Parts: sequence; C-alpha cells; structure tokens
Amino acid sequence: MEVRQGRTVALLPPTNDNPRNSEGSFLRLKDGRIAFAFSRYSGESWQDHEPCRIACIYSYDNGESFDTEHIETLVHASEYGQTNVMSVTLRYMDNGDIGLFYLLKVNDLGVASKYILRRYRDDFSTFIEETVVLPHKYTGYFVVNNDRVLRLSSGRWIVPAALHLSYQGGIDAEKHEDINSRGVFCTFISDDDGRTWRQIRQIMTINNQMARSGIQEPGCVELGGGVIYAYFRTNLACQYESVSIDGGETWFDPRPSRFSSALSPMLIKKNEANGKYYAVWNPTPDYIGRPRTVGYWTGGRNPLVIAESDDGVNFGEAQIIENDETRGFCYPAMEFLDDAILLAYCSGGKEDGGCLNRITIKKIDL
Repeated sequence: MEVRQGRTVALLPPTNDNPRNSEGSFLRLKDGRIAFAFSRYSGESWQDHEPCRIACIYSYDNGESFDTEHIETLVHASEYGQTNVMSVTLRYMDNGDIGLFYLLKVNDLGVASKYILRRYRDDFSTFIEETVVLPHKYTGYFVVNNDRVLRLSSGRWIVPAALHLSYQGGIDAEKHEDINSRGVFCTFISDDDGRTWRQIRQIMTINNQMARSGIQEPGCVELGGGVIYAYFRTNLACQYESVSIDGGETWFDPRPSRFSSALSPMLIKKNEANGKYYAVWNPTPDYIGRPRTVGYWTGGRNPLVIAESDDGVNFGEAQIIENDETRGFCYPAMEFLDDAILLAYCSGGKEDGGCLNRITIKKIDL
C-alpha cells in the first residue's frame, strides 16, 4: 500500500494528572477557528469509568497547528453529579446553533448511559438548551462513537447507537463487568432539528454464535438517492454493513462488508465540497512474516488506512496513514478543508500499558 502519512499538527499525550485523551470531533467555527473537542480524563487511571470531561482546543491557522497549551472545558460530568462524559460529536444544527452531542455515564442507575445534545450560539459563548437524545429505558448501556451523528439531506438527524444489555448480576456496575458484549443496533431520529427524538422500532444484531461482539460502535453515511449505509465493528475479521432506503426507519439484515477489520471502529464521511467519500479503518493485515503479537495489547488496530470513493460504495486502494506494528491507532474523526483533511485519532504502545490514550491530529493533503 502507498503511504499517505500527512503532517502532524497536534499531539495530546497523557500526563500524570491526565492519564488519557480520547475520541474527538472537529467543527469550523463562524469566526474562522477550528474547534476540536475530545474526552479528557483525570484521576489515577485511564479506564473507561474514570473521571472524564469534554475539553476543547482550537486552531487559529486553518489546521496548520492547534493551541494545546490552552484547553477549555465544555462539559464536566460533575454538572450532573456524575463522573464521566465522553464520545463527543460537534455539528451545526439547521438553525445555525452549534450542536454538542456526548455520552453521559449515569452511575446512580447502575450500568447506564444517556446521550445528550447541548446547543450553543456565538461560538460556544451562549448556551441555549439541553436535550436528552437517548434516555435510560433499558437495563444496559448505550454506546455512540465520537463524530457519528448524521444529518441527512432531508434534514432528518440520525444517531446510530449500540445497546449492550445488562445481565443484571451486579458484578461490578462501575466497571461495566455485568454488560453483555454483544451489541444490538438501535437508531434514534429527529425531524425537528434535534428538539425531540424517537427510537425506530427495529433493532438488530448478527445471528451467528461466533459473533461474540454482536454489532458494535455503528456509524452511518448517506449515499446517493437517499440511501443510508451503516457499518459496524465485529470480531469476525471484517466490518458488517446494512442499508436503509427509507430514511432509517427500516434496515436490511447486516452482512459482511468488503472492509476487513480488527474489532475496531471505522469512520466513513462525505466531503460535501468535492462529493467524495473517505473511509478510515484498521484492515486485517497479512500476518505472513509479521509477528502476531508484540507482547502487549494493541487490539490489532494497525495499520491505520484511508481510502477514497466517488459514490461511497466502490473504494480505491487503501493508503497507509500509520503502520507501526508496535502501536495501535483507532477512533478517527475527520474535518474537510479546501485542500486537505484534518484527521484525529487515538494511539498507544508499550509505554501506555495497554491503552490507546493519546491523540494525534494530522493534516493530509487531498
């Protein structure tokens, strides 16, 4: 594969009081700055249940660099009397508000989560209102990845979610040890610019006993003719896929896709300026002549590659962004500039103790 590494414009490594930086999303603000919001952990551990807030840094030079010395807090879990908020998406709403979507872990409900939409005006300076997108309705836990909320050409908003039901055994709710790893795909939609939300009636997973993962960490992208393409990570050496032709109301049964993959999330986004689609993921590598393990966890999340498509269906040859076999790379976010892509992702290696706990932001020429 051709290497297309781009230029590193920002690094957010862990520190003693900040053991993990993770999953982010970009937004070009009206004053010209580019915002990058992300999950910033504090405390003694990088584990998912540890204290976390939604933080933000800015680029003042069209993505050539980011000011990592001045880190703003957008949402703190303590505002809800909780410990953890994460998995952020930034989008402009139809009326021009900034939409800040994020996952709130609700410890006092056991193993549970809510998905929140906050609306701002004037580049985050004016808070408008807050809406619960995914209320707690099940004994279980919702997962919505970073940079995943989709607005269709019709104006409909879609939040793709995976539901992990609880065994209700109470083994260790704080650490999610009673959660079923088999993910179930759920879709939440809004037709009034995010003010009210409803869950579609259809839910689905893989009817395959080998699929210990079910379908996890879903994403969606709109193709031509209003077709919505959904993709899911699995433990079956590939991403699974599904399609909706009625605005997300119903979905075809999931099946294996052309994207070989570790149990790792993929991201596909459309560049509205040039009409092309870009996919970023971890293909399953050819292990002939390569070590199967490096002695610590990377999740098989290497290499990290990008591929381009004119229609979102037929993708060209993948190009390598990162291929260090001793490290893992995952949870991408994309922002399109006039002549480049800003790509953020998590990474980690031996020094990180089994966590991909640092963020790299690269600018990749189109």
